[in-house]
Amino acid sequence: MKKIRQYTLMILAAAFFLPACTDNFVEKNTDPNAITAVTPDLLLPGIIRTAVNQMVDQSWSIGNIVIQHTAKIQFVSEDRYTWGDRDGLWENMYNNLRNVQLLIEISDRNKANNYKGISLIMRAWMYSLLTDAYGDIPYSEATKGVTGILQPKYETQEAVYNGILADLKTANEILGPGEVVVGDLIYNGDVSKWKKLANSLRLRYLMRISNVKDVKADMQAIIDNPTANPVFSDANKNEDNGVLRYLTSAPNQFPLYTARQGSFDEFRLSKNLGDKLTALADPRIAIFAQPTDASVAANAPKYVGVPNGLNEVAALDYNGGPNNVSRAGSLFYKGSITERGLNVAKGYIMGYPELQFILAEAVKKGLVKSPKTAKMHYEEGVKAAFGYANITMPANYLTTPGSAYSETDALTLIGTQKWIALFFTGLEAWFDWRRTGIPTITPGVDNVNSGKVPVRFAYPRSEQTLNPTSLAEAVARQGADNYNTKVWWDK
Repeated sequence: MKKIRQYTLMILAAAFFLPACTDNFVEKNTDPNAITAVTPDLLLPGIIRTAVNQMVDQSWSIGNIVIQHTAKIQFVSEDRYTWGDRDGLWENMYNNLRNVQLLIEISDRNKANNYKGISLIMRAWMYSLLTDAYGDIPYSEATKGVTGILQPKYETQEAVYNGILADLKTANEILGPGEVVVGDLIYNGDVSKWKKLANSLRLRYLMRISNVKDVKADMQAIIDNPTANPVFSDANKNEDNGVLRYLTSAPNQFPLYTARQGSFDEFRLSKNLGDKLTALADPRIAIFAQPTDASVAANAPKYVGVPNGLNEVAALDYNGGPNNVSRAGSLFYKGSITERGLNVAKGYIMGYPELQFILAEAVKKGLVKSPKTAKMHYEEGVKAAFGYANITMPANYLTTPGSAYSETDALTLIGTQKWIALFFTGLEAWFDWRRTGIPTITPGVDNVNSGKVPVRFAYPRSEQTLNPTSLAEAVARQGADNYNTKVWWDK
């Protein structure tokens, strides 16, 4: 009985004090300094940083390897095409695209055309990475989970490309002076340069689909009206580049700088790239790689690449061991926050050298008529590529056999120099090689993909659980879900 009376008194006391505890509960438990509504200047830097940093990671982990800029001497599964579930790009981009969609919605409400234009460019670029890596992908219904669409349909790559090109065209039309942009890590709010990026990307993607679609009129319309459709220009050369220039500290520090040293030792100069640069007496080899340890110790520095696709024993033993094979260039990791490194290690969206190689190819193929010849665009691209690598081009480089322009060998020369220039630019060199087949990329002797270089990523395994019906439709339409099924523009 005594215990019952005690419990009763406790309940009554709690009831007495309850109003005091709940009065102004929300007010007392709300942080007055908390951000309750996100603003464009807070969203934009995170969108840029997250997407570009992901492409730095893709460069290092797979892009440089599959295109034979680098090779591995340990943990060689990537080099032998045992790729597994490469879902990092998929997860990163789709998560980030939700923020892009939010930024577009906020921009529409605020009638902020410059933020919207930049958002459309980022959206176009991010979807291009996804579709070029995987093929058919969720597009118009993606990022709409809040509306109840949890299993978005996969759309054909052709439809995705139509959307990409439309976004870039709209961005070019709505970007303009008057509206200040804050949080822009690429151009520091200079929307005139964003317009140039939009139109330069349009030329990239029109060229990408040029084997399966007539793009002459669309490309020519951009070339014919540089006032309405500005692209990266001669006057500014590499100053117009769409790149994230990293700083010496977080959050905008080069993302590989803090990785452990042992991880970098796995990656070495590819024999394919090393042999080409050596044959051309190309000094960019000193940027892309380091002299072998043994040659430095002998006071006779030299660069030696290792063949791609060797098994781990053969790779470690090649040329007498790791001391006799060149590491990847230090400016892309441990030297990336030095003064020189900041001019070399950059996060890449698109650059002026690449544009010049696109124009050189387009003129040579008769896709466009330009005020400049294919040779002029080619030579400008080579010069700018040396500038991008922060190294001086030898005076005789463009007259040296193998790099001197030749009408009979023009497309091979253009493609080869473009391949060199796209070192450490994410997956762009791989995408372009799949379209052109230039240069020759030969699978290593120990590859496990039946002697074939992969031409896409397999879809993430998570899609089999989260979106099985849409995935099955895409596979039935596109072809087997493996590394060897070509995407639409590559067929």
